Amino acid sequence: MNDSSPTSASAAPGTAAARPAVVLDVWCELQCPDCRGALDDLRALRERYGDRLELRLRHFPLEKHKHAFAAAQAAEEALEQGRGWPYVEAVLARVEELDRRGEPFLVEVAGELGLDAEEFDTALIDGRHILIVDADQAEGKAMGITGTPTYVIGGERLDGGKSQEGLRERVEAIADRLLAEQG
Repeated sequence: MNDSSPTSASAAPGTAAARPAVVLDVWCELQCPDCRGALDDLRALRERYGDRLELRLRHFPLEKHKHAFAAAQAAEEALEQGRGWPYVEAVLARVEELDRRGEPFLVEVAGELGLDAEEFDTALIDGRHILIVDADQAEGKAMGITGTPTYVIGGERLDGGKSQEGLRERVEAIADRLLAEQG
């Protein structure tokens, strides 16, 4: 999932906005307490880098969380409706409620954010986003990802499932290096 602001397509060639953003893939699961813990770091990264760092949510629902696959599909529907990251943050902030209530909770959060909750419900029933979630999960497995959150930036994988400590600093160091190389 990627709903960062529009970038270089409309900028004049050679301008700073025309440079491609550094991409940070965030392999996440919306029923994961460790992913909730990563939110502060992700907010800080967005604030520091703005459009120069493109955060892409990649889905990696874990089998131990029975609502994670549906939550990933719901996040894709939120993206389609223009509110992907706000939805992700709202669901992660209430992981325990997702644990207890499942899909009705996902639809309720959509309504709270002013999204079309009826369309969310339909999307979860018809499975229109399953292929996106399946593709992300397959790619993650092929890369050796086993837990969430996991970050990939500049071809380097950083595993945050056990501890977030020091990860933001490592992401920043890589992002700074990549941005400097773009010059």
